Amino acid sequence: MNLVDVVDDIYKNEAVKDIPEFRSGDTVAVHAQIKEGAKTRIQIFQGVCIGIKHYGKTSGHFRVRKVSNGIGVERVFPFHSPLVKKLEVLQKGKTRRAKHYYLRDRSGKSARIAIDYDRK
Repeated sequence: MNLVDVVDDIYKNEAVKDIPEFRSGDTVAVHAQIKEGAKTRIQIFQGVCIGIKHYGKTSGHFRVRKVSNGIGVERVFPFHSPLVKKLEVLQKGKTRRAKHYYLRDRSGKSARIAIDYDRK
């Protein structure tokens, strides 16, 4: 076992096993812990997952995009972050791409992803 594997084992978060399986194009709600001064609270960030890198691994993360007040907002959530408390898959998207960066340039109906009713 090399040093990289030892560090990965140390920083591994066991809550990753509770994350449901999802893909790029799915609408997800991420319950993230926010720290404001001395207080902490849970904030829900709901949007479309536009990209996943290294699914479930220590260095892996996923990118979620939403439009808030007409402005596009993206956040990157590491899989093994202790600040990600829960992830819910709200809608499964019917897509043929791995990365949905083209949604950044679109607005309105052209920015929507069709629902995949066949996927369980």
